[in-house]
Amino acid sequence: MMKIPYTVVLVAGLCSGQIVPVWAVSAVDQTPSMEQRLERLERILRNQNLTDVILQLQQLQQEVRQLRGDLELQGHTLDALSKRQRDLYLDIDQRLSTLHTTPNGDEPVAAPDVPGSTALGSSTVPQTPPPRADATPAPVTPPDPKEEAEAYQTAFNLLQQGRYQESIQAFQAFLNDYPGGTYEDNAQYWLGEASYVSRDYDTALSEFTKVVERYPTSPKVAGALLKSGYIYYEKKDWQKARELFVRVKTDYPGTTEARLADKRLQLMDKEGN
Repeated sequence: MMKIPYTVVLVAGLCSGQIVPVWAVSAVDQTPSMEQRLERLERILRNQNLTDVILQLQQLQQEVRQLRGDLELQGHTLDALSKRQRDLYLDIDQRLSTLHTTPNGDEPVAAPDVPGSTALGSSTVPQTPPPRADATPAPVTPPDPKEEAEAYQTAFNLLQQGRYQESIQAFQAFLNDYPGGTYEDNAQYWLGEASYVSRDYDTALSEFTKVVERYPTSPKVAGALLKSGYIYYEKKDWQKARELFVRVKTDYPGTTEARLADKRLQLMDKEGN
């Protein structure tokens, strides 16, 4: 059946003198034009695009917040790892300096090496320097081993806590109070280390040199030579740094210090130094 437009009905009604229903007139007036329909469609599309943009911005903001959180978490993790590394770094001496006796009472030996103890070099029970041939031995009252160990431990704990200036004073006092003691070469080495981590390179170099000259048989000599090479590297004295690294490789093959010296030599080669 063919539909008759409302306008035709209206005209026909007027011509015939009949009353045209109101709904027919209203329907004609309220029918949107093509332009109105297009404008409405455009508004819908514009609103949809704006909604999409807002959603994308919200998503990007959420991702940025998540990235910031991840970065902050990584920062805390790195700080924790750094602190743990320093604690392990400084705890090596305490572990390796602990004396153990064999079941039959033979001379003491050092505790076994600890993985990850390469940062400061190996540390075993220090050896006392040999007596000088031209010196007349004077009667010396041996120090109380317990007091000596406690004084050494106190100085070392200060170093481990990052209280470098206090540890320097404590190690200096230890060397004055316990000359020729069991921990003398270790104390001398850590005295240099405390200045080294404080970036007082001149003082550290002097203290490490004392380790090499006064305790030539000490296990700390290799570490003192290596750190001296690091100091000359920081000072950009490439020749002296290279000489010390080569000496460590030659005199202490197969050791951790030799491996670290070789790595630094490779780095210097790449840098052209």
